[in-house]
Amino acid sequence: MKRVLVALAVCISQFPLAANATDILLMSGGAPKDVLITLIPQFEKATGHRVITQHVLISALRQKILAGESADVLLMPTSALDNLATMHKIRPEDRAAYGILKLVAIVKNGAPRPNISSVDAFRRALVDAPSVVYSTPASTPSGAHMASMVSELGISDIVERKVTYRPALEGGVSMVADGRVAIGIYPASEVVHVDGVTSLGPLPEPLQLTLVYGGAVAATSKAPGPARELIRFLAAPENRAVWRHEGFEIPH
Repeated sequence: MKRVLVALAVCISQFPLAANATDILLMSGGAPKDVLITLIPQFEKATGHRVITQHVLISALRQKILAGESADVLLMPTSALDNLATMHKIRPEDRAAYGILKLVAIVKNGAPRPNISSVDAFRRALVDAPSVVYSTPASTPSGAHMASMVSELGISDIVERKVTYRPALEGGVSMVADGRVAIGIYPASEVVHVDGVTSLGPLPEPLQLTLVYGGAVAATSKAPGPARELIRFLAAPENRAVWRHEGFEIPH
């Protein structure tokens, strides 16, 4: 009997992660999708935890949290996290900033490459383009920024006649790759590895939207400890190269 107990104790000691493993529900905007595809399996292997990932448009994600839907980790622009913090929807001490995103313009591979190097050039490119696509203004920060920007440029009426509102998560970038739309404007991470499109480069600085993406533990988290581990893992210095590879600039 003693030998059986000793053997059982040895067996249990070989699997220290299993007893503490838990499920972590991560809800995120679409921008870090490729980062998570790379890093989440590494985290799961190292910790034994299982991460359940849901990608949701930012506006819908915010509404879910405000409505009381439970989550463990939220990945969103830090401005959105700041807003949730004022309503006590996240744990303010459990946050991290991961990377900076800028907007880029894209065209189909092989298509003419309009000049977007200045404000006037970018304005002309939008006016001359037969069709344009970017994210829905009410759904994402990039879409809202584009709507405001074309208004400031005085070309809202022109753009309205030819724009398609389609978030990248819902196939907006694919519309450019397929040749259905001439020019698309999206955060760099959503286009950097998409086949069939060519980047014209970032928008001119006066027109640029700079998004800082971050993560936080949700106030409703049922596993705040493992959630905090995931937040820190994603921000670890050794993982910065992954964020950079997927189109993010690393904050200093």
